[in-house]
Amino acid sequence: MKIIGIKNVKRKGTPIYYRLVYSGVAEIELVTGTADYRIDFVIETKPTGESAVSVSIQDDIHYPLLPVIHRLKETVGEMHSNGELPVTD
Repeated sequence: MKIIGIKNVKRKGTPIYYRLVYSGVAEIELVTGTADYRIDFVIETKPTGESAVSVSIQDDIHYPLLPVIHRLKETVGEMHSNGELPVTD
């Protein structure tokens, strides 16, 4: 299993300034081939300054979910650290 990338990332408006809410499409390579899955993810800044990432997949995926979520969290964290996510709604 490999995360090819996350595309069509859009930021959703939220009144909480320390919580960034996004939607996008994850391109994931599984044993059966490459497919696109709609995802939502949230990056929340904790009082300590750390960022906590949560990811949810909107489509059915025929693969163990925990490894996919773990890899998606890593990918989102890297994109956030590298400034690759949209800043405005």
